[in-house]
This record gives sequence, C-alpha cells and structure tokens, in this order.
Amino acid sequence: MTPFPDSAAARLRRQAAVVLITLAAGCALAGCQNSSPATEPTTQGSTVNTSEYSTLDAAGVAAIRDSKTAKLDMTSGRLSKEAVRVTQDSYGPEINTRDSGKISLTITAPTGEISGETDRIRFNTTDMRSDFSEVTYFLTADTPEEYFELIRDGVDRYGISADSAEDWISSTQADPGSKSDFSITSGRSTGLDVNYDLRYDGGKDTQVIIVHVRPVS
Repeated sequence: MTPFPDSAAARLRRQAAVVLITLAAGCALAGCQNSSPATEPTTQGSTVNTSEYSTLDAAGVAAIRDSKTAKLDMTSGRLSKEAVRVTQDSYGPEINTRDSGKISLTITAPTGEISGETDRIRFNTTDMRSDFSEVTYFLTADTPEEYFELIRDGVDRYGISADSAEDWISSTQADPGSKSDFSITSGRSTGLDVNYDLRYDGGKDTQVIIVHVRPVS
C-alpha cells in the first residue's frame, strides 16, 4: 500500500518543532536568562566596625579590653549614642581593666585631643538623652611628684586653671601626708569642658585624678 503524502500543515508543524528544540538547546548552552525584572537581594548590614573610632556595644567593649586602646569622637562637641552603637535608653558601659593593665584613651575634641592612660572609663547620661553628658576616666600616680606633673600637664594641654592648680600643689607640698578632695577650675581650650577632680591621700601609695570631660554648655 502507498502511504498518503504528508500534508503541508503537518510538514510546517514538524519544522516549527525542530526550530524550537534547536533554539532551546542553543539558549541553554549560552546561559540565557529570563528577561523579567530581577528582584534585589536583601542583605543584613555588617556589624564590623570599619571606623577608626571605638564603639560601646558588646563587641566594641571587648575590642577595647583586648587592644587596650579606645578612641572616642567628640569633634562635634558631644558623644552621641548612635555613633557608638548603643540605644538611646542605654546608660553606657563601665570599662574597668584594673586587673589587666591600662587603656590608652584618646578623645578627639573640636580643637585637639584629650588623652591619658587609664584603667577605668565611665559614661554618664540618662535614658532620655541621645548623647552622653560626661565621659569620666581615672588617672593614677605612684608618687606625689608624678601626681603634680599630671596636674600641670592638664593645665598646659586643656586650659585648666594654673593658679588654682599651683595653689593646691603648694599647699600639698607643705603637708605631703594630708588628705584632700579638690576640684580644679575646668579648662576649655579643646572645645570641651575638662575638669580635674583630685583625690589625694598622702597615706596611700597610689593617688587618683578623676577626669570629667563634658560638652561645653
């Protein structure tokens, strides 16, 4: 029996199928992509600190303890909570390294820097403030002479009252075994209010200066 010849429509269908298969194979080899609009991926922001300044969240405090260095940015005249990665209702940490050595602390001020070697840093604020009202750190000296030198250094660097400082030093030199709690008149030459709060006890081996750094009101 002689088969019926293919109709023209059937031939066209077979040719079209071959073309589609060929195109699909070529597209797969070329890595074609769907032309519909792409959806942007959602990524979570990095928690790695890439700034030269320290943060006061848990990771930042751990880094300060490990490196024994801290740098705070108060070039604007204040230390904002957002800049150091703590929430507005945070009171800030207390960083105490008396059992492991001193921290090299630097505070970048509007004019110049405030710095010292300290084993204790505190932050004062309220849960209603967006910044810290005060950064406090402690300087220590093992001899009266070293203590007096620290005071004079604050006079030279921060504009603390020289007359107030020298009057206290003269009085203490005349009676080195005395005890005294004395706040020297603040200096503002850095654009911040720097106050030296003296805690002197001639009967102890270590003398303490509590340094208060505040925005100028």
